[in-house]
Amino acid sequence: MTSPRPIVLLTGPTGYIGGRLLSKLQARGEAVRCLARSPEHLEGRLEGTSEAVKGDLLDAPSLKDALGGIETAYYLVHSMASRGSFEENDRKAAENFAQAAREAGVRRIIYLGGLGEGNDLSPHLSSRHEVGNVLRSTGVQVVELRASIVIGSGSLSFEMIRALVDRLPIMITPRWVRVKAQPIAIEDVLEYLAEAKDKAFEGNQTFEIGGPNPASYGEIMIEYAHQRGLRRLMVPVPVLSAHLSSLWLGLITPVYARVGKKLIDSMRNETIVRDDRALREFQVRPRDLPQAIERALRNEDFEMAETRWSDALSSAGDDQPFGGERVGSRLVDTRTVQVKASPETAFAIIEGIGGRTGWYGNDWMWRARGLLDLAVGGPGLRRARRDPRFVRRGDVLDFWRVEQVTRPGEDEPGVLRLRAEMKLPGRAWLQFDVEPAPGGHTTIRQTAIFDPLGLGGMTYWYGLFPAHALVFGRMIRAIGRAADSKT
Repeated sequence: MTSPRPIVLLTGPTGYIGGRLLSKLQARGEAVRCLARSPEHLEGRLEGTSEAVKGDLLDAPSLKDALGGIETAYYLVHSMASRGSFEENDRKAAENFAQAAREAGVRRIIYLGGLGEGNDLSPHLSSRHEVGNVLRSTGVQVVELRASIVIGSGSLSFEMIRALVDRLPIMITPRWVRVKAQPIAIEDVLEYLAEAKDKAFEGNQTFEIGGPNPASYGEIMIEYAHQRGLRRLMVPVPVLSAHLSSLWLGLITPVYARVGKKLIDSMRNETIVRDDRALREFQVRPRDLPQAIERALRNEDFEMAETRWSDALSSAGDDQPFGGERVGSRLVDTRTVQVKASPETAFAIIEGIGGRTGWYGNDWMWRARGLLDLAVGGPGLRRARRDPRFVRRGDVLDFWRVEQVTRPGEDEPGVLRLRAEMKLPGRAWLQFDVEPAPGGHTTIRQTAIFDPLGLGGMTYWYGLFPAHALVFGRMIRAIGRAADSKT
């Protein structure tokens, strides 16, 4: 007989880092207790013996039950997007957590902080360091990992870089674009966090983690542009205005202005690794910058990121996470309809789309788009489809290709995702999700996703927005009617 593994406490499970670490820990067979202000946001993401408990780091009494029986706790929260004093909120949250951890007999706290040194640190970086000191103040062992820019599909820094480079052929670059950092791939951050749980350490430990080489935001942008096949001109200017830059970021990128101001203000400080002890103590061998960007792009090519920085409730302060037309740097049109037909019947209607069946309304507009595509060297609609009823992954479907097909069953919803192969100033997907709804009904969700390339991509999306609204609106309604006609 073997005793069950101790439960691991995870704070920030709805955030970018925390959400991915949750998946990694569960894949390793760990039992995870997630502390969240809104546990319902974790529905469907918990496996095995993992659980979600309600608690707020600013409400000390709510932490007592959450920390009971915990040996190792991950501290992955911050208040950077709050409207008030984020430093005060971070300090109070860390004090409450450290005290509750000591009283509960927690053996180790693993904390992800930020790189940077000196007496002139930005408020954000100073707060990150202060949180580490507060966590260490009650005698519980703290293993602190200090990182700089995290590169990964959906991360705050990566989404900002994507949006700037994709949309701006000419960029006015202030001083913060040239300050050195030490970017690290999200996969490597997760490996460090996971390995820190079981390593034997004496006393408190602080490790600086990063990729093999320092690089500025400007150099990261250049590498990203290279891998995307873009030519970009950067015009440096000798000023640093966090306020003006944050407003510009809020307009061009998915970064909230108040988050952007604090983020840019922290970029006046170099955040590079001065102590390479992590390479001797851990087995992780971080990827270099080109590899990190390549992996991030590869993940974006096939699915929406596993978690995004905007999923974190704290990133929006009192607002809701991003939705509607902007998800990261992508533009999204999502529509749903509820039908009386079964999921299997509804999915069969969707699976027969294209070819002779057509696109459920406005077929003349689809044919016109196909002719335009042929005129500019694309495949047009002439390829039709292999089988009139069924598709499989990799099939051609007019000017789309089937990227995923999962028929509905007892344990999973139906999914059909198509990737556009027409000539476009960007990349596009069309996805249908089919799942059971209360009362024996079925919900069909239709999602059009466009990842614009440069200003041409933005012009394309918004220029054709009225046509897209007409086409996609009629399509989902016609699919619903066709499904109900089979009942």
